[in-house]
Amino acid sequence: MNKYIIIMLFSAIFSQSLPAWTARDIVILGLFKDKVIFKLQNKQFAMSPGQSIDDELILISADSKEAIFEIDGEQHHYTLGGHIGSSYSKSMPVTTVTIAPDNNGMFWVNGSINKHQTKFIVDTGATFISMNKNEASRFGIDYKLKGERALSTTASGPETIYLVTLQSVNIGGIQLNNVEAAVHDSNYPDVVLLGNSFLNSVSIRRDGQLLQLSR
Repeated sequence: MNKYIIIMLFSAIFSQSLPAWTARDIVILGLFKDKVIFKLQNKQFAMSPGQSIDDELILISADSKEAIFEIDGEQHHYTLGGHIGSSYSKSMPVTTVTIAPDNNGMFWVNGSINKHQTKFIVDTGATFISMNKNEASRFGIDYKLKGERALSTTASGPETIYLVTLQSVNIGGIQLNNVEAAVHDSNYPDVVLLGNSFLNSVSIRRDGQLLQLSR
């Protein structure tokens, strides 16, 4: 066979084995818990974790802040509009916090807010990390000056709250920065609630009676 023909055949086979796109071609249109909507080569796709395109593009996880895709054996992190970071290998370490329930079935965990130690109770029904005015003062949060005033419906009726942004929240080594929180301008709640403004950014699973948070 002519040497030129062999080279051409090899080039054709090799080019067909490569994807016609790169990690930079993905544009994120929507981020949700366990779902991402994105555009690739002018086509719109919706995927959930575990789904793939031609086994070359696999969605690892998705939440309201970012989507993680595996492309050619490497992980890439995206936010709305595009790519936000360099590649990460599959062996990227995962931090897991295991929480046992108390006698009432409640999950308490030690952690910190703005580097101030505190104790949380996991509350998947709370939209935000929530605290009372006394705890906010202890954490150095000037909620009336820097917060956004709003109303919240509680068991005792409407209550004034202030929406603030926490510099950092750390739970057993899982640290998130710039986390939304709600400060109640009262003595309610009497504990700090670890709500979905934190929980939506971690993986939550039950292992028997134990609760595991991973990131």
